[in-house]
Amino acid sequence: MPHPPSKTPRVESGGAGVPLRVVHLNSLLNGGGTDDQCVKLAHGLCQLGQQVWLAGPDAREFSHVARSLEVPFHVTPPEGPAKVRFILSVAKLVRRERIQIVHGHHGRDLWPTVLAARLSGCRPKVVLTRHMAKSPSSWASRRFLLGQCDALIAVSHFVAKVLREGVYEPNSPEPERRARPPILGDYSKIHVIHGGINTDHFRPFDAAAQRREWGLGPDDFAFAVVGGYDRPRGKGQREFLQAAARVREQIPRARFLVVGRGNLKETLEADIVQLGLSGKAWLTPYCHDMPAAMNALDCLVHAQVGTEALGLVVCEAHACGKPVIASRLDGIPEAFAVGGLGLLVEPESVPELARAFVAWAERPRLNEQEKAALHQRVSSGFCLSLPARKTLELYRALLATR
Repeated sequence: MPHPPSKTPRVESGGAGVPLRVVHLNSLLNGGGTDDQCVKLAHGLCQLGQQVWLAGPDAREFSHVARSLEVPFHVTPPEGPAKVRFILSVAKLVRRERIQIVHGHHGRDLWPTVLAARLSGCRPKVVLTRHMAKSPSSWASRRFLLGQCDALIAVSHFVAKVLREGVYEPNSPEPERRARPPILGDYSKIHVIHGGINTDHFRPFDAAAQRREWGLGPDDFAFAVVGGYDRPRGKGQREFLQAAARVREQIPRARFLVVGRGNLKETLEADIVQLGLSGKAWLTPYCHDMPAAMNALDCLVHAQVGTEALGLVVCEAHACGKPVIASRLDGIPEAFAVGGLGLLVEPESVPELARAFVAWAERPRLNEQEKAALHQRVSSGFCLSLPARKTLELYRALLATR
């Protein structure tokens, strides 16, 4: 376990060059994009010379990741009723270490972050990040939360739009997209800071071994959906397979892979059989090496049907020199715009998705120089150091207002 930084006198000004004392709260750490971005941000701030703790439960997937990155880790106890034990544990850490910034991430941690900061008695600045393209679920949060924090980070301009203006799609087949009302308060507190990806790992390289492991031949053109497939609809995997069935004869060398895990596994396997895609489409074993996965496929398909705050998987594919076919949905166009290789399609339109398959299977793959240029574009807009630097700038600006 990494040792926490030694205590130093509290700095009120947050002046440039002086390390800040920051704690990130995360009561889950069991996987998913929010946990990934939370841990990466904490690590990025450590690399920038800040004194950072991550507070959360031990023995979770991302508590292990945090330890492997040597991010100082504060183990929180079982939450208890109304998360009282979790809140009190963090408040004690804030008081003991004279924390200047308390930063919460999950929706379930927004009010615990505020309460831990208040109960500490140290008056740290409170920063919250909204990682979802949804409004806070409760009326109280929409009415009062913005007034109780010093800054609210939106991970995309679309998320900021939801928070400031609300987004309404009353005819959407997805209930979560029909009404996303705005929050109330001082909108100057809302700041857009995109997440980042590790462009040292997500880069073009030969992944022939991964292709062989997946049963792909050198002449196969592999379309793939990458991500979890949990009920009710996953990330559009069923629409992906329906579109594949429409073009399986037009593109004989096309293969359609579902990369991920989830409780729709049996449903997707049944779809493959019923749609006549046996031998053309399959679910891969769970893949832990995502850079290799991205380099093994020929075109990423991100056919999201629910909400999507940003869609960093699009950036990961582009960083590896791969085209992307993605839903024109929520924050996805922001992620797509930096690389720009591929096509945005109408969400849930199986015919449009099928036409995109045909169009991109017929295009030649990028050469090495073109892949390198695409990687550079993504790195300039979404490398891991960018969100850490921008968040640190925000922290310092907040502390300068004391």
